[in-house]
Amino acid sequence: MAKTKSTTQGEKKLAWWQLSLLGVACTIGTGFFLGSHLAIEIGGPAVVFAYAIAAFGAYLVFDKLAQMTADHPMDGSFRSYAKKAYGRWAGFSSGWVYWSSELLIMGSQLTALSLFSRFWFPQIPMWCFAAGYGILGLLVIIIGTKGFERMENIFAVTKIAAIFMFIVIALLILFNVITTTDHGPAVPQDWLPTGVTGLWAALIFAFYGYGGLEVMGLMAIRLKKPSDAPKAGKIMLLLLAIVYVSSIGLVLLLEPWTSYVAKESPFVVSLADYKLPFVPHFFNAALIIAGFSTMTASLFAVTTMLVTLANDCDAPSIFAANKNNEKKKPLSAFGLTALGLGASVLFALLMPESVYEYVTTAASLMLLYNWLFILMTSGRLLKLTIWGKIKKYLGIGLVALAVAGTLFHSVSRPGFYISLGFIAVIALLTLIMSRVWKKQDKESKNDNHEKSDYHTDPTGKQRSR
Repeated sequence: MAKTKSTTQGEKKLAWWQLSLLGVACTIGTGFFLGSHLAIEIGGPAVVFAYAIAAFGAYLVFDKLAQMTADHPMDGSFRSYAKKAYGRWAGFSSGWVYWSSELLIMGSQLTALSLFSRFWFPQIPMWCFAAGYGILGLLVIIIGTKGFERMENIFAVTKIAAIFMFIVIALLILFNVITTTDHGPAVPQDWLPTGVTGLWAALIFAFYGYGGLEVMGLMAIRLKKPSDAPKAGKIMLLLLAIVYVSSIGLVLLLEPWTSYVAKESPFVVSLADYKLPFVPHFFNAALIIAGFSTMTASLFAVTTMLVTLANDCDAPSIFAANKNNEKKKPLSAFGLTALGLGASVLFALLMPESVYEYVTTAASLMLLYNWLFILMTSGRLLKLTIWGKIKKYLGIGLVALAVAGTLFHSVSRPGFYISLGFIAVIALLTLIMSRVWKKQDKESKNDNHEKSDYHTDPTGKQRSR
């Protein structure tokens, strides 16, 4: 059983609004700033509706996670709830699925960060940037939770300010305060140029824009009042939905959707015709900040989940926290995370052209598989009303819809097969470990039975019954 007592007792507790801000920081990143170009390219202008649908789906997932957190805060969050609901196999597989998804996200974020950085330094290879950002992110995590939270709060304000600045500039363009000699803003004439299947296939990238709410689940145990977890999530998701839908809508008004095909942020491309010399550089800096903060959040999540798994004997004990000194850093866990970063850098070196689309899709899918775990777990641990059950099954349906949509486009289809490969490996490991656990349980029962066959006589000697 996972501990219900936080391993960070000595650290300052969070107010609900601080958790909301932390959630914004961990969510708004390259999945939105860069990944949205994939959504637009595949789904066309109708992608605005995809982001609205994804926001609702994310709310349904976090609603259940927050309710479980409010009822019974546990280290490991959703992973510990899965174990409590279905047994050890569920906690093991859920934890490793999440660990794998965050590892893939790190690769996606590092690739995106390298692409952004080459805007200023096109001659420098991508792997150099990936290595630099990876090392810097590790240093932030090693500093500790307080440093992570402080940095993420600052980055959250920066990212919201960048989006707000884009919205203001876009409105000035719409009201002809800023003009261009090119085509200018226009309402799309065809909202479904790629058909319903195009919108369906784009749904996965819209969902990916909300990836990060799981970190809120991991951090929710540090709330002053765990009962505030639902409020923190609702405020965070409402803010994200408004920001995402309005900014994507403005992007599609400023520039035809067919312009968003290059590996550049739609927010930079949409303003390129308006000859604002400072804007590309400002937004590129904001994109790097956004990508780095979400990459660091993934590093935090990967390391935290690995330590939790090890503490619960679902990972090698070498990665567990020090029981005698909980403040001591889990250096072995950091080491494995560093190896994962190294693999991401290698991907950036070997596949600079194709890695982003494939890894982003696979990472999105692995996240959604965990969202399904969360929704199904809630049915076991919560006493759901009829409306609660409707929300649960509606959430499962929306997540399944996004997963199935990846099969309808050549960009997302390889990522689907990559995610299946990860799931197959984790399923095999779970099957092997299940047999090991059964063997251990059998040996434990035999030992207890043998002990019960002996009694101690008054002289202190053991005699058979």
